Amino acid sequence: MDRELFWQAIKKFIAGLLIVGALLFLTAGSFSYWQAWLLLAILFIPMFGAGLVMMKKCPDLLRKRLNVKETEDEQRLVIFFSGLMFLDAFLLAGLTYRYGWIRLPGWVSWLAAVLFLLAYAIYAEVLRENAYLSRTIEVQENQKVIDTGLYGIVRHPMYMATLLLFLAMPLVLGSIFSFLVMLCYIPLIARRIRNEEQVLEKGLAGYTEYKKRVKYKVIPRIW
Repeated sequence: MDRELFWQAIKKFIAGLLIVGALLFLTAGSFSYWQAWLLLAILFIPMFGAGLVMMKKCPDLLRKRLNVKETEDEQRLVIFFSGLMFLDAFLLAGLTYRYGWIRLPGWVSWLAAVLFLLAYAIYAEVLRENAYLSRTIEVQENQKVIDTGLYGIVRHPMYMATLLLFLAMPLVLGSIFSFLVMLCYIPLIARRIRNEEQVLEKGLAGYTEYKKRVKYKVIPRIW
């Protein structure tokens, strides 16, 4: 096992856990916010397990995803606004709990947790199917078009997974206001996909033909 990669992953994992936990519990003003504990569990426990699997079976992919650095100016802007979206959504969720604003019933949180884990499974399958997958928009050396499995249904199954994940999060937290904020993810990924497909059409052989075969981008028969 690559010890340097292991500790790099552990540090980022702990930092993410502490940041999300702090945003939720500090604004909630209480550790009794059970929906926050539920989100932390379904978010970080599978993440830890997936990290261990990737470290063992595909360390290069894990290293690439940990050392992400976006080079496209438009994508840096999308990442910036995505960060603001998450910050606002988590803060609003905590404030919703603290001040008793419109809160969704508990069964919605549990149903959303099931949806979240389903989306996590889709995310894992996409990582398994596409060894070229990167968190940045780029065409890698010797990259080929992947058109089987989920990629035979939609062109961007990773965004399908993240859309489900991100829209499920505020529902798990029981906050309708956070859900409305997270809807901003739809125009953000639409802009990212547009830029990504321009890059792929220019640099990846066969991608234009692939677009003709697989017509839907994110959601079958819808988008």
